[in-house]
Amino acid sequence: MIATVLTMAGLTLREAFRRRVLLAVIVLTVALLALSGWGFSRLAAESDAGALTSGEARLVAATLLNLVMFGFSLIAALGTAFLAGPTLSGETESGIALAVLARPVRRSAVLLGKWLGLAAFGSGFVVVAGLAQCVVVRLTVDYWPPHLATALTLLAAQTVVLLTLAVLLSTAISPMASGVVAVGLFGATWVAGVVGGVGEALGNEGVERIGTVSRMLLPTDGLWRGAMHGFQDPALLTQLDAGFEGHPFLSIAPLTAAYLGWTALWVAMVWGLAAAFFGRRDL
Repeated sequence: MIATVLTMAGLTLREAFRRRVLLAVIVLTVALLALSGWGFSRLAAESDAGALTSGEARLVAATLLNLVMFGFSLIAALGTAFLAGPTLSGETESGIALAVLARPVRRSAVLLGKWLGLAAFGSGFVVVAGLAQCVVVRLTVDYWPPHLATALTLLAAQTVVLLTLAVLLSTAISPMASGVVAVGLFGATWVAGVVGGVGEALGNEGVERIGTVSRMLLPTDGLWRGAMHGFQDPALLTQLDAGFEGHPFLSIAPLTAAYLGWTALWVAMVWGLAAAFFGRRDL
């Protein structure tokens, strides 16, 4: 079974590199790096001209870095979600899956291999793109995230969470629909998190609960907020006024071990559902 899983993971990873989605991801990444590089260079120029103090420049740099990293997480979300759909439902509709599963292999092994291949693709993208962006920030404004490894790990975990959801959806609906629904839920959860942050800043428990519940139902926004905390300098938060909890691109606290445990359990449960649906699906 292990050999089957590794073989399917390698084939899926190779197929992901062949698809045009990869070209689109590369173009978007290069464009975002170039645009952010220009923006950070202008920020450095303003700081050198005395329009901003060094502390203000670092605060703006940390905020903009989180904004750009959200752009990379969105690119990863689009790429993995629209790769996951054709990988399962697309192959089922075309008859390719029937040829593969006619051999004495378990459907769960095939699914796990495809999931691992796509997870490696999405996680590798956010790590490489994130490192490249941090190098750009360091060269332009001399800022380096204090907990970069933790932040990039959480961004990769966010990609895995959305990928797992997309795999589950692809076992039940068409490839295009599964990608659209997955990305739509990703955006809706982020918006709910922002609304919850505003409720927290205003002391409105009812509105705050919207963000809390959404982060439990789909952990992408919770992982994103943990990643933001890793990208920003904790000392910068002291420069903000009270109520910054509602800021969409700053995070006050790291993630708890309990939430990370829930995220791992969520991935296991959703993947288990995908395996159960895929095992019963007519090919």
